[in-house]
Order: sequence, then C-alpha cells, then structure tokens
Amino acid sequence: MTGIKPAVRPARPFFSSGPCAKRPGWTPETLAKAVLGRSHRSKAGKDRLAEAIERTRAVLRVPADYRIGIVPASDTGAVEMALWSLLGPRPVDMLAWESFGKDWVTDVAKQLKLPHVRTISADYGALPDLSQINPAHDVVFTWNGTTSGVRVPDGNWISDTREGLTICDATSAAFAQDLPWGKLDVVTFSWQKALGGEAAHGMLILSPRAVERLVTYTPPWPMPKIFRMTSGGKLTEGIFKGETINTPSMLCVEDYVDALKWAEGLGGLPALIARADASLGVIENFVAQSPYYAFLAREASFRSNTSVCLSFKESAVQGRSPERVAEIAKAIAALLEKEGVALDAGAYRDAPPGLRIWCGATVETSDVAALMPWLDWAFAQVEAS
Repeated sequence: MTGIKPAVRPARPFFSSGPCAKRPGWTPETLAKAVLGRSHRSKAGKDRLAEAIERTRAVLRVPADYRIGIVPASDTGAVEMALWSLLGPRPVDMLAWESFGKDWVTDVAKQLKLPHVRTISADYGALPDLSQINPAHDVVFTWNGTTSGVRVPDGNWISDTREGLTICDATSAAFAQDLPWGKLDVVTFSWQKALGGEAAHGMLILSPRAVERLVTYTPPWPMPKIFRMTSGGKLTEGIFKGETINTPSMLCVEDYVDALKWAEGLGGLPALIARADASLGVIENFVAQSPYYAFLAREASFRSNTSVCLSFKESAVQGRSPERVAEIAKAIAALLEKEGVALDAGAYRDAPPGLRIWCGATVETSDVAALMPWLDWAFAQVEAS
C-alpha cells in the first residue's frame, strides 16, 4: 500500500512550526481596517494595541491583575526582557530538554554570568526530573519544547508557596494548551506560533509577583532601552496598555487581532485546544499503524499537541548509519514539499532526524489526516531510490 501514491492531498499544506499556518479562511482583505499611515501613539493606534492586549487576556483567560505587554523581537525578545530584568536576586534553576531551553541556559550562564545557576536537562524526547526544582530558586523553562515535541504535562511540580519566580517560554503552548496562571509569574509567546500571526512581535505577561520584583530590584548590568520596564522605581504602566517601547507594525497588529476574533468565534481557548488535540489524535492513530514512524516524545503524557515531532521506528532504520538516517529524513521532507503536501515539515536542525508537523489550532485536522498516508508513501519512495 505504501508504494501507491495517495489520491487525497491536504487543502492547505502549511505545517511549519513558525511562522505557522494562517487561520482558515484568512485573506489579505482581513487587514483592510489596519491603522496605517498613522502614528502608533495616535488614539486609533493605541486603541488597536489595547484591543490586542484585552482580547489576548480574554481568550487565554489571563487573570485581571496580570499585566500583558506587546514587546519587540518576538518571543525571543520577550524572554530576554524577562531574563535581563528579573534574574539575579536568587539562584536560578534552568530546565532544558530541547534547543530553545538550551539557548536560555546560554544566556543566563554565559551572558548574564549569574553565579548560582543550576541546569537540569534531558535529552530530546524526554523531560528533566521536575522534582529537583527548588521553590526558593527562580526557574526558567519552556512549557512546550518546540523542537522536541515534549511539553510539561501540568503545573503540579511548581510549588504554590514558592519564593522564586517561574519564567515560562510558552510560545508553542499558548492558545493550544491550558496554562495554570497561578503557577506562572512570567509567560512569553509570539504571534507567529499558535495563531499564525506575523513575526517580530512578542507578548510578555507578568504576575503581581513579577511586577514586585521589577520595581524592587535593579540589575547590576546596563539595561538596553528596549528591555526597560521601569522608571524611577515604578513600573512603566503604559507598556501594558498599548504604549509599546518601540514602533510596532500596525499591519501585524491587525492580523493578530483578526486571529483573536477568529479564536473567540470558535469558542475561545477550549475550542482551540480541542482542535490541536484532534490533530494530535490523528497522528497518534497513524503512528500506531505505520511501519516507519514513532514519536520523538517517549511518553504520551508529555507529548506536544502543537509541534508534533516524529522519529523513525527502530525496525524501519535498523542497520542504517546515523548519517543515512539523517539523509532519509531530509529526503522525505524534500519529497513531501515537492509533492506540495507538506511544506517546512523537516525536523529542527539540532533535533534527531525526523519530521515536525505543526498541529496548532489554525491547522485543519482534515489536512493532517490527508497528510498521513503521504508520510508512509514518502518513506517507501526514499528507501526504494
């Protein structure tokens, strides 16, 4: 069967893990009401930015006393703002089980050069031992490992009586996974992930505990302008009301607001999660029957429902060298793209060989289902070549 080319193709072959697929039905005309040719500090501009913040709060169910800000440089910029502004007063536990978590380790240990940094790591496909977290320490972690397809299963490992702050990179979890806000002090994400927005803008969400740290602690290092969230010992509240630090793209703002309206129309966060879970379910059924593919995540309890990462079953690549397995994975991704059935579906460059299929809410489950037979077909074609 795997030698027969499938007859059905995904209607939208966009499975990139960032920028991700636009919402179903999106057209450029949805941006017609963007506040263009105006200052972002005009009333119209600030109103639209404030709308983006408040719709974010509503869809994600962010508590009323948490601040939400639109910040520069995508999720990376939001994470860096948090690291450079908040870390220092306490020892830091760094969790790393994929490439982006490892990037934050580098920033904290080698760039900020904090003296008391403990890295708790795991290989691709696994989670670190979460029981090692010290509640007296600050902790930095990704909720969903975009490049490994491994997420934390819940927030039960985070103490309700913690003294440190929890800084969570949630860029591939937001709008697809239920974030326990009472456990999280800093949450970051970008528009181009789970809602398929345009790049370069990040979101920074701060709990009251994080705000208290901001206004009572002054880092010993110079702070670039785009990282500064306080002035004269007080929080710059305007940042969290739509008065951005630098000039945002109002076209991108309009696109994000459109995606939020679409999410609201579906039924909000529960509906978004259900869509992602349904797509993951399709892949789980496929993997159970495929002779070739396995999940990179070793346990179903921490398997991502957005950045779904596939490796190969041992029986499918037995006797092949690691170099040959990597060649097979790249050839499969290239063949899927050539056929126009899956664009940008190759594994991340630092991850084990395989495929990465984005299943966030903007992807139609029917398209994921249509793609699955192509995966077995592509493996058979590459092996026969």
